[in-house]
Amino acid sequence: MNIALWVAAGLLAAGFLFSGLLKILTPREKLAQRMAWASDFSQGQIRGIGAVELLGAIGVIVPGITKIAPILVPIAATGLALVMIGASVTHIRRKEYSELASNVVLFALAVFVAWGRFGPYPL
Repeated sequence: MNIALWVAAGLLAAGFLFSGLLKILTPREKLAQRMAWASDFSQGQIRGIGAVELLGAIGVIVPGITKIAPILVPIAATGLALVMIGASVTHIRRKEYSELASNVVLFALAVFVAWGRFGPYPL
């Protein structure tokens, strides 16, 4: 089970690292061409979301590898699950139902890591 939790954390980190960097580095207008929801948010809000995603990606991996404050792993996973709830609400509000699948998958991975690391398989 420990291996499955590491794989899930790695997938979360990869997805949110890419997504977070994209939101931080891409201007809002260009991002809105690929992600319609971006037109509802300011550049600062989008960068804030990107920063949270980037910190979450770091948080689900680095504390576990370094053994420094490993309690941060399930906390970061919980934070990423909350981000996915917010993303889902935004997509539902905008009637972008086709975007929900990735939100649900990332939410499930984050909940799995949080459950495992808070519960029966702590680091």
